[in-house]
Amino acid sequence: MKLNRLLVSFVIMLTGFNTALAEGSSSDETIYSVAKYMTVITLVFILIVLWLVIVYSEKNDRTGQLFLAPLKKLISLISQSTPIENESEILLAHEYDGIRELDNKIPPWFHGLLWGTVIISIIYMIQYHVIGTGNVQEEEYLAEVTLASVERDILIRTGAFINEETVTVTNDAAALKSGEDIFVKNCAACHGMKGEGLVGPNFADEYWVHGGGIKNIFKVIKYGVPQKGMISWQTQLDPKQIQEVSSYILSLRGTNPPNPKAPEGELWVDAIN
Repeated sequence: MKLNRLLVSFVIMLTGFNTALAEGSSSDETIYSVAKYMTVITLVFILIVLWLVIVYSEKNDRTGQLFLAPLKKLISLISQSTPIENESEILLAHEYDGIRELDNKIPPWFHGLLWGTVIISIIYMIQYHVIGTGNVQEEEYLAEVTLASVERDILIRTGAFINEETVTVTNDAAALKSGEDIFVKNCAACHGMKGEGLVGPNFADEYWVHGGGIKNIFKVIKYGVPQKGMISWQTQLDPKQIQEVSSYILSLRGTNPPNPKAPEGELWVDAIN
């Protein structure tokens, strides 16, 4: 009894420690979560120890029969087997070569497995051959094609397929406005608010240092020009955003901004295409 009281006191102390830990570490949910799991595991262990104490000390179960009784009962319920000492009651009358057969019942777990498969097969038949068409593989293929089409549309809208070889000029007003915002935020410091050119070249004339046209502009923005101090923007802008700002830069051609920088590079005849 003293051991039981000691274990109960330990449970109370452990529970109080867990509560204090929860109150003192509300800012650290990870530690609190680990403490909760440790508490549950410890309590389970303590319950097992208490059960062993009760069985072996208070019930005087020296052979372990009482301790194993729940497990034996569960096995008996699942298998419904006849104990060895009672096998004489289920012996069949016939005998072959001195061997007599036992009339054992089919275990409940086997019945459950059998009837479970029967029920599942009926559900499958109704689902795929009565309600459905039965063309399971074809339906799965069409569903995957539809899903792939949706994913492709999403990728197209997000510009995942746009690169320096496939990019085209966009004249959409919303896209150009977005490109303007990107330009003002990231490019105006070197190229001027109106593209007139500061440290970087002028975008309003017909001359281009690295080639004009949407593909060349996209490539320069994407990879940058490290030797001229221009960084690569592909880690900060997605392909669609690079397309938008590139299209906006092309729209600046011929705008005659104030204080334009002198032309640099070579004349680009077909700067838009």
